[in-house]
Amino acid sequence: MFGSFAKKIFGSSNDRRLKGYRPKVAAINALEPEVQKLTDAELAARTVAFREAVAAGKSLEDLLVPAFATVREAARRVLGQRHFDVQLVGGMVLHEGAIAEMRTGEGKTLVATLACYLNALAGKGVHVITVNDYLARRDAEWMGRIYNFLGLSTGTIVHGLEDDERRRAYAADITYGTNNEFGFDYLRDNMKYELAQMVQRGHHYAIVDEVDSILVDEARTPLIISGASDDRSDLYVAADKAIPSLTEEDFELDEKQRTTNLTDAGNEHMEELLGELGVLSEGSLYDAINVTLVHHVNQALRAHKLFKRDKDYIVRNGEVVIIDEFTGRMMPGRRYSEGLHQALEAKEHVAIQPENVTLASITFQNYFRLYGKLAGMTGTAATEADEFAEIYKLDVVEIPTNQPVKRHDEDDEVYRTAEEKLRAIVREIEAANAKFQPMLVGTTSIEKSEQLAEAMKKQGYKQIDFTHPEALQKLYAAARSDKPSKLFAVLNARFHEQEAPIVAEAGVPGAITVATNMAGRGTDIQLGGNVEMRVAQECANLEQGSEHEAKEAEIRAEVERFRAKAIAAGGLYIIGTERHESRRIDNQLRGRAGRQGDPGRSKFFLSLKDDLMRIFGSDRMESMLVKLGLQEDEAIVHPWINKALEKAQQKVEARNFDMRKNILKYDNVMNDQRKVVFEQRREMMAQDSLEEMITDMREGVVDDLIAKHIPRDSYPEAWDIGDFTQAVQAAFNITLPLADWAKEEGITEDEMHERLRKAAGEAYAARVEKNGPEITRYVEKQIVLQALDHLWREHLVTLDHLRQVVGWRGMAQRDPLNEYKAEAFELFSELIKHLREATTTQLNRVEVAFERPPPMEAIEVADAGGPAFPGSPVHAAFPAANGPGAQTVNPIFGASGAGATETLVREPAEQRGAVGKVGRNQPCPCGSGKKYKHCHGAA
Repeated sequence: MFGSFAKKIFGSSNDRRLKGYRPKVAAINALEPEVQKLTDAELAARTVAFREAVAAGKSLEDLLVPAFATVREAARRVLGQRHFDVQLVGGMVLHEGAIAEMRTGEGKTLVATLACYLNALAGKGVHVITVNDYLARRDAEWMGRIYNFLGLSTGTIVHGLEDDERRRAYAADITYGTNNEFGFDYLRDNMKYELAQMVQRGHHYAIVDEVDSILVDEARTPLIISGASDDRSDLYVAADKAIPSLTEEDFELDEKQRTTNLTDAGNEHMEELLGELGVLSEGSLYDAINVTLVHHVNQALRAHKLFKRDKDYIVRNGEVVIIDEFTGRMMPGRRYSEGLHQALEAKEHVAIQPENVTLASITFQNYFRLYGKLAGMTGTAATEADEFAEIYKLDVVEIPTNQPVKRHDEDDEVYRTAEEKLRAIVREIEAANAKFQPMLVGTTSIEKSEQLAEAMKKQGYKQIDFTHPEALQKLYAAARSDKPSKLFAVLNARFHEQEAPIVAEAGVPGAITVATNMAGRGTDIQLGGNVEMRVAQECANLEQGSEHEAKEAEIRAEVERFRAKAIAAGGLYIIGTERHESRRIDNQLRGRAGRQGDPGRSKFFLSLKDDLMRIFGSDRMESMLVKLGLQEDEAIVHPWINKALEKAQQKVEARNFDMRKNILKYDNVMNDQRKVVFEQRREMMAQDSLEEMITDMREGVVDDLIAKHIPRDSYPEAWDIGDFTQAVQAAFNITLPLADWAKEEGITEDEMHERLRKAAGEAYAARVEKNGPEITRYVEKQIVLQALDHLWREHLVTLDHLRQVVGWRGMAQRDPLNEYKAEAFELFSELIKHLREATTTQLNRVEVAFERPPPMEAIEVADAGGPAFPGSPVHAAFPAANGPGAQTVNPIFGASGAGATETLVREPAEQRGAVGKVGRNQPCPCGSGKKYKHCHGAA
């Protein structure tokens, strides 16, 4: 009570923060007349002056007012758009490293230009992260006109770019791209073997568009770069054949926790089924010998009972493609891990791709926490303010709208069955369409959107296909008429290529748009339609001049008439066909109506069979409604229902937050180790010589061997000389008279240590002299990096397995997270030890020969454990052309036989690239998968 009273007197913390921006807004407005008098050249020259001031030590805070005034004027001249005062406030919030919550249609894309320009003056690069390639390209081209006018460069990172193109994009002052591409580039950079091959140049400042979608919704799924493992498609097919024969008593399904397990009866039934299929030949399902089979059965059970086609995934061109549950978009290239994706492929009878092993991974939380300063913008962040503060240290600032919001949000209507609800929605669409009110009908999945489309078709509605040019003309003709045309469009993952025109014209009078989740669509729904899109399409074939101007004026006049007609009908009407798990998604849908002071309304239609109501609602609600006398096609409407649903959503949001926090807790352990490994790699690549490190590693191996074979303060008689001799030979490729040394009178552990250290050092020095110091330094760096990468990948797999089983420690009253931390630390210590051993063993067996490489087809490709690691510029050739006695060397675990050596063929620099007649842009003949210019043809 006291808190609400204080808020009335002093205002909320958000109000007080907004009040603090007023003096700067007034200062920017005061500068406007002065800036307007400048010529284009003088306005652009201010960028140079600002950069010189920053270089001289002036802070960005000191330049905020003149810089914002400069960007506002540039936007007015280039785009014809002048930043509103509330947009200036949004720019300040972004500059401070906070989240600006701005309603849909308030111009967030334009707001970002203010903070981007100011922070780009430091010359360290600004990243603007969007949710898809379309928005990245659009925003970079659209807002790039402002930056180019002011003398700043712009880059775009989208899927399918070459490394050279990515490097140029990251070198720009401001770089637009998707969250996935930025994250994957970071991982790929840390798998490179030379600094010059890396594409990113640091993480100075980032603005995340649709920040709640990227930092919250997608934070449950880490980014993983993986490689294929053994093909086990036969096991997935067998498990898939068995699942349909199970009965309801054979498994337990928990939709709340998204888990499913076989019961005792189910285990017995499954063993019978697998035995009949010839897969389970001996023992029970849970014997150690069948542990892999259990994994396949569990994933097949999840695929059949938890994952639904056209909701969780879609089958397209013979592939299972994941659908983003929050945006309704397809996610090509993304695959479920741990064999789940293969189980879905078996279920849908498409080609089963091999399971993958993790090569590198990072969560979005830990990637974005790399940035020195992080900011974000969205229309819905307040409900997740606690998570942003706890995980990212980001404050959420609610920016007031430029015009008062006139949208009317009506109470939900709740029906007993899904059929009743569907009929009620169609009736509501009929009533609104009769007065030409544009409608956006939001659904939760492809399946639900198509069910509604079928119900509408039965009532005489016709679906229009926006891939055909005449579709838009049909829509405009219907808007001009006096009789509703009953036309509607469907926007979901099946029709994603039609997204831009469908959303842009959803505000035309009488337009009906049935869409899956509208999060992050990036295109405003403007009442009357989108002028710019119509001008671009209908005037494309007209030359600039009077004809073009006349057509453009005609279009603008008609859009204005359409706008007046839509406003008279009540503005955009948002109909929600179901509540989502997250309040934010509902708010995003509602937020499409009422932009920039336009009228609008919204209403949600629910049924007791909806997922949220069924899983999280009261089991007694249906019987209670029957007792109250609720008849068929009658709805219950009451604010209490809204509050009850909101509480259910809050519970789901809290559960999802806990899941993300739990993922992050475990990933933080790996992240600390990841930072060490990646920083170590960069330091090694930056150094000209790793001689000192190699010496330390060699001496570390000496210490390990002495500690293992010579007990402390023991007599020579207790020494394990036989094994000691073999271990020394395997590690250093030298044969020493250790047995004779041990017989010397008065020999001590320290003396043996010193002799071994000296002998190993001399042997390696002789090898350096033979191969040449310059070549040896190069080989040292490549082998250390290869060994580190291989061991790190194995370490990731081990940690993943540990993570899956460590939860059982809780049954022994031990904290699984602490157990994970302790064991992960021990495993990392082992990694460092193995790195010393692997590097030392390999370097003591390397022989370098200067010769032209043989024809590529004659070089045998090393196996997965061999020396030719992906991306490595060192190529392996077998000694003596694989003749008698030739042996290969595993770079991690030593030679395959005593005394084995490996020849590393390195062509002289002047001969590099002379491998036959290969075009620079053709695939390299070595089979690396790279272009020739990036591999053997590199200068």
